[in-house]
Amino acid sequence: MRAKSISLVLLAALTVSAAGCAGNQGGQPQAGDTRFVAGDGKMQVFTATDRQAAPSVEGPTLDGGTASLAAHKGKVVVLNFWASWCGPCRAEAPVLKDVAAKTKGTGVEFIGVDFKDRKADALAFERTEQTGYPSIFDQPGKVALAFQGTVPPAAIPSTLIIDKQGRIAARALGAVRYTDLMNTVTKVRDE
Repeated sequence: MRAKSISLVLLAALTVSAAGCAGNQGGQPQAGDTRFVAGDGKMQVFTATDRQAAPSVEGPTLDGGTASLAAHKGKVVVLNFWASWCGPCRAEAPVLKDVAAKTKGTGVEFIGVDFKDRKADALAFERTEQTGYPSIFDQPGKVALAFQGTVPPAAIPSTLIIDKQGRIAARALGAVRYTDLMNTVTKVRDE
C-alpha cells in the first residue's frame, strides 16, 4: 500500500511539473517569461498602417565588429534571432544564407542576433554555415527583449523584416521557408 501511495504522490508531482512547462492558456509567454516558444515559421505581414517602429538595435558582432539597424537606414533589414543549440535554427540557416546572397545589393541587408549562446559555439556555427552577414552576439538577450510584444523573448528562431522606414513589416516565429522569406522580402523591398 505504501508503494502505491508513493507512486500516486510522484505521479501528481510529475503532472503539476509538466503543466508548469506547458505555458499559459494564451500560448504566448507573459512579460519576463523566458521559456522556449515554438512557431510554425509562417510569415505574418503587417499593413503599413499597423507597422510599429523597430527599437534601436546595436551590438558587438561575433566577428569583432559592430552591427546596428541605424547603419542600414533606408534599406530593408532582415533580423534573424538564432542560437547554435537550436535545431530549427540550424535547419533554416541555408535558407537565410541563400536569400541574403540573392538579395544582396538590391537594398536588403541581413543581421543575425545570436541569442543566449556560448560564444565558442556560436563562432563554430558561423564557420560551418558561412552566412555572409554579421550576427550580433546577444548572450544576455537584451536585443530580443527590446522586441518584446512583437517577438516573445524565447521564440527562437524568429525572423523580422524591417521596412525602409525602420518599421516592423513582417515576422515569422519558427524556422522560415525559402519561398515565404523570399516573397516577403521582395514585397517589402519593392513597396
